[in-house]
Amino acid sequence: MAQKVVVALGGNALEDKSLPSTAESQLIVVKRTSEKLAEISLKGYEIAIVHGNGPQVGRILLSSETAKDVTPSMPFDVCGAMSQGYIGYHIQQALKQTLRQQGREVPVVSVVTQVVVDENDRAFKNPTKPIGPFYSEQEAKILQGEKGYTVKEDAGRGWRRVVPSPMPIKIVELDTVKKLWDSTIVVTCGGGGIPVVERADGSLEGVAAVIDKDLASERLAEDMNADVLLILTEVEQVAINFNKPNQQNLSSLSIEESKKYIEEGHFAPGSMLPKIQAALKFAESKPGRKAIITSLYKAVDALEGKSGTVIQ
Repeated sequence: MAQKVVVALGGNALEDKSLPSTAESQLIVVKRTSEKLAEISLKGYEIAIVHGNGPQVGRILLSSETAKDVTPSMPFDVCGAMSQGYIGYHIQQALKQTLRQQGREVPVVSVVTQVVVDENDRAFKNPTKPIGPFYSEQEAKILQGEKGYTVKEDAGRGWRRVVPSPMPIKIVELDTVKKLWDSTIVVTCGGGGIPVVERADGSLEGVAAVIDKDLASERLAEDMNADVLLILTEVEQVAINFNKPNQQNLSSLSIEESKKYIEEGHFAPGSMLPKIQAALKFAESKPGRKAIITSLYKAVDALEGKSGTVIQ
């Protein structure tokens, strides 16, 4: 029986820092990414795809705000929905073509996905999720003063705007994903899903936040009873003492080790920490489940036990 794998795509799967930050450049990168996703499908794994949207939703928001004197700016949740649409469109187009070239005819479809969060989640009082471009400290402080943004330094890479990142509670379109799973590669929970709160009458209302896409992937993997949560990022393996002389790469992590290293502060918030938290939550959710963190280019090797960091 084919293994079910939920694939969480990191930012490097959608953007190349050597290319301009344009939709055309993104499609070039997504075509490369699709070659790796196709390899996973061609190996017989059943996959669903979740992608991030940090830079994209940030640019959509900036564009909307810049043009506010010409046309009304869009709410943040709407910007998130727009990012799901255009990133999903690129993945659909590129992955479908790549699979066809390899002789595999399978539908690829994107589902605009809402994810319920708790409006009382403490994350709303402590924004942590980076979105949009990197700034110098001076640029970031100017934006903070002029626009009221919350800005923070991001893992030594520069300063970015941060927004609340509440925990995902429920995937609204889950039943649709379940119905499609056996016949279709589904792109879902894009950018972590559009965060919504559920009112007493059952209606949904969008909120200004970004759900971490790794935690949304974990929620999806649990709900779909997946065998593997595959988190793809820029590094081949998780490391402790990252970027220090005593850096140590890890091929496996137990649940106890994961918790210990989190407590010791080895993983940067907004970077590796949510990946470890998502992997840990999935590994703990049911015996036999495992999470793998590795690079896009080592994805198949990692699924075959030849690379990556396994948490189980």
